[in-house]
Amino acid sequence: MLGIIQKKYNSCFIIAEIGSNHNGDIGLAKKLIDISHDAGADAVKFQIFNEENLYSKYTPDFSYLKNKNVYNLIKEIKTPREWIKELHDYCLQKNIEFLATPFDYEAVDLLDKYVNAFKIASFEIVDLELIKYIAKKNKPIIISTGMANLGEIEDAINSAKSVGNEKIILMQCNSVYPTPPEIVNLKTIKTMENAFSLPVGFSDHTIGIHISIAAVVMGAKVIEKHITLDKKMKGPDHSFAIEPPELKEMISNIRDVEKSIGNGIKEKSNLESEEMYLKARRSIHAKVDIKKDTEVTKEMLTVKRPGYGIKPKYIDLIIGRKVKRDIKKDEWIIWKDF
Repeated sequence: MLGIIQKKYNSCFIIAEIGSNHNGDIGLAKKLIDISHDAGADAVKFQIFNEENLYSKYTPDFSYLKNKNVYNLIKEIKTPREWIKELHDYCLQKNIEFLATPFDYEAVDLLDKYVNAFKIASFEIVDLELIKYIAKKNKPIIISTGMANLGEIEDAINSAKSVGNEKIILMQCNSVYPTPPEIVNLKTIKTMENAFSLPVGFSDHTIGIHISIAAVVMGAKVIEKHITLDKKMKGPDHSFAIEPPELKEMISNIRDVEKSIGNGIKEKSNLESEEMYLKARRSIHAKVDIKKDTEVTKEMLTVKRPGYGIKPKYIDLIIGRKVKRDIKKDEWIIWKDF
């Protein structure tokens, strides 16, 4: 995955998170793959879990799920494991990366044949044994960090490194659905980058596309965003996902923003033409008619466009000098005039 990111754009790798928004319909899953490909996403991602390995039957209801029993909900929204090969092969046909988040050991083994990188969800960052098991597959690991502090993130990183895997990407993330902008804290992208010397991305659960675009400006190397065919569809993740036109707009804007970031060197660009440089910049002009052999005073001079004359910063150097020719009012003054 690190190689893919650097080879393709040397910047931001964009993941369209399908997750469970296929609503149990493999046809819809493929349609979302089509949409992601057409919008220019680099990868699509699914989630592979089952209710028995993920939640206790006695787990209290979540308020954001409108108090629906989470155990029963997981049964409804899970991605069938028998889909994995078919979805992978379809992505291969479409030339888009197939990714998935495993939530148990069996899912890790099943996915190993089909993914070039593993994603670890925020809720799993404290399961260090699962992280080690994934890391042993020796593939890049993308770790979401929702709710985690730096110590917990360090534990996860060290767990992966302890089995010889240092191919790690961290993701700033908030485990609130949807996430209000005031808690996003994009500055932590730089904080984690500096703390761990690892590439950092952003897993976005906010409404809209603007926060993802801002994350790229902050240095995010990966953007992950939930997508849906229609926000009004039934399911827990549709309401804060983005629809096809938004996905296309987000990716287009990110690519433009990447181009605009530049190299940090302040200089005239190649596209800022010499004509514009000369005609639109200011230079020293005659404010009045100046006769030959007249000693120039400041009152005789003005600064205006175009920039064919002497640069304004040299005005004090020509005051007191005698001109070698008659200079008409509004002519620009050049060094040969002295």
